[in-house]
Amino acid sequence: MSVLVLGSIAFDTVKTPVEEHGDLLGGSASYAALAASFFSPVRLVGIVGTDFPRSEFEFWKSRKVDTEGVQRVEGKTFRWSGEYSWDLNTRETRSVALNVFEKFQPTLPKTYRQTDFALLANIAPSLQSHVLHQLEKPRFVIADTMDLWIQTTRTDLDALLPNVDLLILNDSEAREMTKETSLIKAGRRIRKMGPRYVAIKKGEHGALLFGDNEFFSCGAYPLEDIHDPTGAGDTFAGGIAGYLAGAVKKVHFAELRKAMIYGSVLASFCVEAFSLERLRKLTMPEINERYETFKSMSQFEIST
Repeated sequence: MSVLVLGSIAFDTVKTPVEEHGDLLGGSASYAALAASFFSPVRLVGIVGTDFPRSEFEFWKSRKVDTEGVQRVEGKTFRWSGEYSWDLNTRETRSVALNVFEKFQPTLPKTYRQTDFALLANIAPSLQSHVLHQLEKPRFVIADTMDLWIQTTRTDLDALLPNVDLLILNDSEAREMTKETSLIKAGRRIRKMGPRYVAIKKGEHGALLFGDNEFFSCGAYPLEDIHDPTGAGDTFAGGIAGYLAGAVKKVHFAELRKAMIYGSVLASFCVEAFSLERLRKLTMPEINERYETFKSMSQFEIST
């Protein structure tokens, strides 16, 4: 089945302690759509300006990403610039230029409205709800969020949560949202706000998944070299959504556990290069090999 991916499409300038690169393809929808495309066809919803290269549309087409839902309007594409600290876990936003993204109000093509799986990637909750209301009985809805929306648009976020099957956020955002220091308490409390499931990302320390009296913890793939953490969380979400749409008829906790591992695998590849360059060259054999490594890393019982 196809998965609908809504989010931002941007040009990024990223500085780490050892490198800086500009005019990189970025945005939550770009990372999530490419990650999901390894497992299922994607219906992409976003907006770009006239400065956005046609070659990217051709690349998306080659990866079974339908771009009918991407608006191309007069003006400049959304731009973001950020700088990472030495540990690559914290970053500072240096500049933001919303450009055409500022007035983005997506209207779904008719062919998109019966999509069963939807990923509302990191974007304002009001826009997430706006698109969700255009879908006709989606089977499973995933939403990603961030501290900005928790702090500035909490009312919109609270209204969205009861309509979400899986909410994804990171550890600091979970604590910000609940005022709980314990992530276990935070995950359980967020579930009471509406989502059926909650996934809390912990960066290099893995992720937690909460369900109805169900709990799962997975590690992160150990990497020697991390070049650019930008988009890792979006890639994680895209991997989850794509796997579910491509392999699961009805989502249960067991399928979500497996989907989280695939999301973690894809995120581990994402950070190995700037922008989407590693994901562009990635193959399914590489994904499956690292998935099997994940399984062996997590095995602690010895067969006799």
